[in-house]
Amino acid sequence: MDERETPREMDSALPFHSRRSPVYSTKGICASSQPLASAAGAKILASGGNAADAAVAIAAALNVTEPCSTGIGGDCFVLFYSNKTKRVHALLGNGSTPQQLTLKRVLEAGYGPENPLPPTSVDTIPVPGAAAGWIDTVATFGSGNLTMREILEPAISLARDGFPVSPIAAYHWSNSVDLLKSASGASSVFLTQGRAPKAGDIFKNPDLANTFELLSKEGKDVFYNGGSIARAIVETVQRLGGCMTMEDLVAHRSDFQEPIRTSYRDMYVWEVPPPTQGIAALIALNILESSHSSWRRFHDAEHLHHLIESLRLSFAYVSRYVADPLHSKVPVAELLSKKFASQLANKITSKALSPKELGPMNLSFSDTVQFCAVDGNGNACSMINSNFVGFGTGIVPNGCGFTLHNRGLNFSLDKNHPNVLAPRKRPYHTIIPGLATMKDSGDLYAAFGVMGGFMQPQGHVQVLSNMVDWNMNPQEALDASRFCIHGKFEGQASNIQDHLVDIEDGISHQVIQQLLDKGHPIQGPIGNHDRAVFGRGQIIQRLQNGAFCAGSDPRADGLAIPL
Repeated sequence: MDERETPREMDSALPFHSRRSPVYSTKGICASSQPLASAAGAKILASGGNAADAAVAIAAALNVTEPCSTGIGGDCFVLFYSNKTKRVHALLGNGSTPQQLTLKRVLEAGYGPENPLPPTSVDTIPVPGAAAGWIDTVATFGSGNLTMREILEPAISLARDGFPVSPIAAYHWSNSVDLLKSASGASSVFLTQGRAPKAGDIFKNPDLANTFELLSKEGKDVFYNGGSIARAIVETVQRLGGCMTMEDLVAHRSDFQEPIRTSYRDMYVWEVPPPTQGIAALIALNILESSHSSWRRFHDAEHLHHLIESLRLSFAYVSRYVADPLHSKVPVAELLSKKFASQLANKITSKALSPKELGPMNLSFSDTVQFCAVDGNGNACSMINSNFVGFGTGIVPNGCGFTLHNRGLNFSLDKNHPNVLAPRKRPYHTIIPGLATMKDSGDLYAAFGVMGGFMQPQGHVQVLSNMVDWNMNPQEALDASRFCIHGKFEGQASNIQDHLVDIEDGISHQVIQQLLDKGHPIQGPIGNHDRAVFGRGQIIQRLQNGAFCAGSDPRADGLAIPL
């Protein structure tokens, strides 16, 4: 160790100073942000499971190994591609607010558009949808060759026997120590003598192992229909002043929907429909297809300017319209029309659009996990699972070993907004898996995704464009530097600083200056662990010869594991 460096300074560094080859296979690949989770998925594939079975095994293992990002106390979304039918299916595993949670209740407690609920509030906890989503994914898309107990076995073993914590997970875990010390039940589960585990420390979570075993034995009833986990959730939320009831859990159902899509170059790009923000990525891709003619070099100022403006225009409209379609009609067909995209593309000039031209946006950050699996039969599953912000509320139902999410933070408290808080309503949702198929054959092009709150559609657009427009392989597409747009939604965005753009280390100072000259309020270059704002992605691509090629984001601990 250099005597000028303290251990903390070394822990804070996350340099990118090596390269990684893409991973190839003909029999299947699993990619996630944790090696042990990818290995869990690969084990399921090797045992006769398909891509959906493997994805659920990965989701459970990530709950164990990266609880600072995900868990069964949150939500999940799935895109499943069937190679036999050439169809893409969507499962929305997101829960609704309690029946008794009204806007009036929250406003009378002193909160409002300018004073949102804190992330630790029990009133930010909708019904967690992940447990039902996992079971329904296996039941609907799975191979039928494995039981739920067999699929959850790798995660159960990791939780019961312990595992060594990975370095990036340890870093973000340590940033939540204050939350875990103060949240109900969290300290005894996720801290040891008041501290988070360090990289290489063995961590066990026997309560979570028990939860997974109960889920595999009793199915959804244990979580939603009066079972022991359901009772623990309701008792904990009500004890802390919340209003969730058993009836709220009983009412929950996974939502099977037709995915939404747009064409981009020679393929269809698929996203989960509202109330998710997947439509934001599709609108931006439509705009890009109408406006990219001036691109000359990858990541020069013109290229980045068009990417940034396409996404800012997309978010401006999505922020106005997207909400739970059961409560507000979302004009999906209109927003995804090529005519609309052409009109938006015409707004792009050589200078950045002003906040007045765009309107307010709410683009914040969260911690999530995205993961993919393909099997030897050519099926693919792109899945995402989240607590929303870090450990979510940090609240642990008694004896369960997982935290409850705080996805309700995504609601608006403006009574005139379509995404306003209301009973039995699903919030605008940031987590989105991605898939792309070839237009002519219907064959899979790629399963992909980039986690990270409102970074997600921005990441989808950037990594997909890297592959399609610049001929990068999945690992190159994930390694490339990114940008991330911020924004405000509540109140008025009257200052250009309300639309900050973070630029990652690796983009030249000359290009940054050129973007500043165009009127973009740039922050950066940003490196080390601050790279977390740019998300962490996974990609598995199908090659023309039928083989698979995968990459895993260097901003995370994970990797792609082939069979």
